[in-house]
Amino acid sequence: MKEIFDVIIIGGGPAGCFAALECAKSNLKTLLLEENSVIGQPVHCGECISGIAAGRLGLELPEQVISANVKGIKIIFPNGKNTVLKEEGFVLEKDKFEQWIGKKAVKAGAKIKTEHKVKEIKKEGNFWEIQCSNKNSFTGKILIDASGVYSFTSKKLELNSMPKTVIGIQYKMTEIERNDFLDFYLWPKLAPKGYLWMIPKKNGKANIGLVTEEKTHAKKFLDEFLKQKKWENKKIEKSFGGLIPISGPHKKTFDDGLMLIGDAAGFTSPLFEGGTSLALTSAKFAGMTAKKAIETNDYSKKVLKEYEELWKKEFPDYNKLIKGKNIFYSFSEEELNFFSELLPDDLTKISFWKFLSSSLKLLIKKPLLVKKGAFKAAKAFSFSKAKHYGW
Repeated sequence: MKEIFDVIIIGGGPAGCFAALECAKSNLKTLLLEENSVIGQPVHCGECISGIAAGRLGLELPEQVISANVKGIKIIFPNGKNTVLKEEGFVLEKDKFEQWIGKKAVKAGAKIKTEHKVKEIKKEGNFWEIQCSNKNSFTGKILIDASGVYSFTSKKLELNSMPKTVIGIQYKMTEIERNDFLDFYLWPKLAPKGYLWMIPKKNGKANIGLVTEEKTHAKKFLDEFLKQKKWENKKIEKSFGGLIPISGPHKKTFDDGLMLIGDAAGFTSPLFEGGTSLALTSAKFAGMTAKKAIETNDYSKKVLKEYEELWKKEFPDYNKLIKGKNIFYSFSEEELNFFSELLPDDLTKISFWKFLSSSLKLLIKKPLLVKKGAFKAAKAFSFSKAKHYGW
């Protein structure tokens, strides 16, 4: 008799591995299919997760997956002025982090098959029939798509249109001057509609990178940033990156017997494109929903709709925040520098009176900025905090 899985997951990134763990912990017969030969490789992102996110998800991170502890985020404006948001968190060894979650999933009872690229899917009755490029096939009741930015099921089933994306690229470098913060540079000339970063890692290393909508010039911008920082002669150990969805959550994140999680569902934080916290949380919600569906032997949209209800209740309203982000990225260097003068050195505990005085100064000195949507932009900026799933 053919083996039938309760849940089959496509993709072994952080969302897929965590979904496998959550499903296996609920005693669901779980299979994860990963196209690469090693879980967690290649690494695509900046490798950060906040302490708030880790605590919210019950993750007690082992020492081997942590590259550095950080105190928070430092925002650096074109004029060099900076402000900090004190939120403790971690810079990960992302491949080891995902491998750690994968091992926990296997220990809980999940099966993980690497070098299994999904080629075809079709629904036969209440079951999914999955065909891999190596000609192996599998049958499952519920399919969870964690396949990344260009969601396999969105394409194959014409479920969603492909999202708008930005490119994120970075170099892992040595002997970089660093601090205990994630340094984010707002510098429109070198990161149009995006930002640059220095993310500290252990042993004097750091990830130096950028996100921008200008995909064809991204490497040129990053190389120029290295020159501006006088890092151009530092050793580059490797280059990595990838595309990041920025359109917000997809219109359809579930269907009969199907849920989309992480990047495959369009979950990234609007302004600084943080995705790990959202990916893991969406995986948790998908696991909870799958458990209920299997227990009731009902995998229809009627039951799986609970997944959408869970994430919509928990995550911010991304449609409003994306509008604010677009306004923020439309500001010139001069306008960003003006904002920098309004902000306190520490954003962690901005008082009501400081907020009021800054707002009045903005209204008096730059009324056109208010008309342009400055307050909406400021709201998007504030929602980059960890408590709003910013990182």
